[in-house]
Amino acid sequence: MNWFEKMKSGFKSRVKREIPQGIWIKCKQCGHANYEMALERNHWICPECSWHNPIGHQQYVDLLIDDGTFAEINADIAPSDPLKFKTYRDKIRDGRRKSGGREAIHTGVGRIGGHPVALGVMDSRYLTGTMGGATGEKICRLIDRARADRRTLILVCQSGGARMHEGAYSLMQMARISAKLKQLAQHGLLYIAILTDPTYGGVTASYAMLGDITLAEPGARIGFAGQNVIRQFLGTDAPFPDGFQVAETVLKHGFIDRIVARDQMASELSRLIALLAPASEVPARSSAPG
Repeated sequence: MNWFEKMKSGFKSRVKREIPQGIWIKCKQCGHANYEMALERNHWICPECSWHNPIGHQQYVDLLIDDGTFAEINADIAPSDPLKFKTYRDKIRDGRRKSGGREAIHTGVGRIGGHPVALGVMDSRYLTGTMGGATGEKICRLIDRARADRRTLILVCQSGGARMHEGAYSLMQMARISAKLKQLAQHGLLYIAILTDPTYGGVTASYAMLGDITLAEPGARIGFAGQNVIRQFLGTDAPFPDGFQVAETVLKHGFIDRIVARDQMASELSRLIALLAPASEVPARSSAPG
């Protein structure tokens, strides 16, 4: 090996390949290194492969709601610990720290394209977005508000399913929310569900699949049982079919209505509401900006 080859070999062994945290973000789908600020400007969609990175509740509010029209409601509702589940209180504190909220869903009222809406956004940073008693209570109150104000209801789903720390208290929310959605439908109001990555378990088995219109982000994982649970149940490590539990396959089999890119979601919602929602006027008694 000549001197140049030795030096080149030495350089290769010494150059660090790690991506500095907070400056570049490696896409989990294609491995492309994206500049963080550019990725944020692109709504956290990878410009190389269009992979939709998970985002928090505030980013969805900023993306979907008309500027200056959003008002959060029922922000003080927080989970209890009915079963005295070991470490549950520690997990609640950790979820609050990571998400900046008191529960796995944030609810409020506002406008999309000028249309009055009641919006709920789940946040997977809070115990993987699992559904507990407080989650169900916030959604039920949001539905009541949508019905009282005659607003379109929009729920952005992002969840690992029912929250095992609350047992049957969590499972009961599936029936509670479904009953409230039935009341909303009886009043002729529109409900749009948006499925993001991931949407699993009791959320999929209830309100995520009860929308008048069901939209999904590209590549979102959607299913009832997660892949690890399925493997444990079947007792096999065999690979799943291509596209298993991915939005594009779910659409092909007729479980959702349309796949919409995140940066097009607000305009799509505005068009759907204008086309399908009944004429609605927010009562003057409502003090919310929306």
